[in-house]
Parts: sequence; C-alpha cells; structure tokens
Amino acid sequence: MDELIHAFFNWPILKESMPLLIQGLWVTIKLSFFSIVFGIILGLILAVLRTLNVKLLNFFIVIYLDFMRAMPLLVLLVFVYYALPYLGITLKPYPAGILTFTMISSAYVAEIFRSGIEATPKGQMEAARSIGMNYFQAMRFIILPQALKIVIPPLTNNSINVLKDTSLASVIALPELLKQAQQIQAWKANPTPLIGATLLYLLLLIPLVKLANKLEKRMSPK
Repeated sequence: MDELIHAFFNWPILKESMPLLIQGLWVTIKLSFFSIVFGIILGLILAVLRTLNVKLLNFFIVIYLDFMRAMPLLVLLVFVYYALPYLGITLKPYPAGILTFTMISSAYVAEIFRSGIEATPKGQMEAARSIGMNYFQAMRFIILPQALKIVIPPLTNNSINVLKDTSLASVIALPELLKQAQQIQAWKANPTPLIGATLLYLLLLIPLVKLANKLEKRMSPK
C-alpha cells in the first residue's frame, strides 16, 4: 500500500506539479472553448445551407460531413500539423488544434442542427414565407429558435466530447493538461501528475455531464 501511495498519490509531487497542471488546464479550456464555438458556427452554417436543397451544394456538404465523421481525430490532427507544411501551410500547435477540432466538431454539429430543423413543423416555414419573410429571415426568426430548444442537449454532449478529445492535442506538443502531466511525469519519474490531471479533468467534466443530463430531462417530451 505504501508503494502504491508513493507511486500514484505522492502528495509532495502533486503539490509541486499543480501550478503546471493548472496552466495546462487553462490551455485545455481555451482550446475547447474556441473549437466548440467555431464548430457550432460552422456546423450551423452547413446545416442551413443543406436545407436549401441545392443538389451540387448538398453533394459537397455531405462529402465533407461524411469524411469528417469517418476520419479518426488523431489522424487528422497529425495531418494538419505535420503534413500541411509540405504543402506550404505551417500552423503552430494552438491554431492547428483549433482547426482540427473545429472541423471534426462542425460535422457532428451540422447533423445535430439538421435534425432539429427537420423536427420543426414544415408549416412554420410556409407561414413565415406567407407573411413576406425570405428564406433566411424565416430560418433566423422562426425555425432556428424552435430548433435550438431541441438541439441544446445533444450540443452539450458534443461539447463535452470535444473537451475530452483535446487530450489528443498532446501529440502535436500543445501544452494542454495531459501534455503537461506527461512532461512532469518524465521529470519526476513518477505517475502522480497523471492522477492530478485526471482529477482536474473530472472536476471540469462532471459538472458539465450533470448539466447535460439536466438539460436532456428538462427538454425531453413529457
């Protein structure tokens, strides 16, 4: 038991590691925030464009969505950071991470919004058009506000998944939480920093999981 505590729950090492772990947590939060926000914006745009039912446009959108949902996130992350420089596009770890997570997230967000839009009664669009609104006005003021109530729970769950997936950014040397823990572990020759990183992840994610469950119960049909 003493050996287990010394190896995995070494308080002096954890205490010494905490400032760097907090720095990594802050990087994780920023990376997640921008990836989630940009993913929602891009996903919403793709969902709305798809509802226009322009065949050629929908063809390219569907290819993008299918490709991004099928692509392993780690593979895309490595490609964006390590392969694009051969094409003359060099990104630092932070923007490379945001770009990768945004692309993957937007594909799932687009499908979430599309489902919400399709769940809105079709008569709503017809009524909006009959009073003089154009398509985008009807979408903005009538359809999307109703669809938003439907998509908030799955959007919250998708955001949680994005936050968890940011740990993969350690492969491109982005100093997020897991990367910091791995570096400290190497310096100290002790896995306690990984336990500290796990605790910080749990402190961040458990309230979000609770929020997602609460939203899902509140907005589910009675």
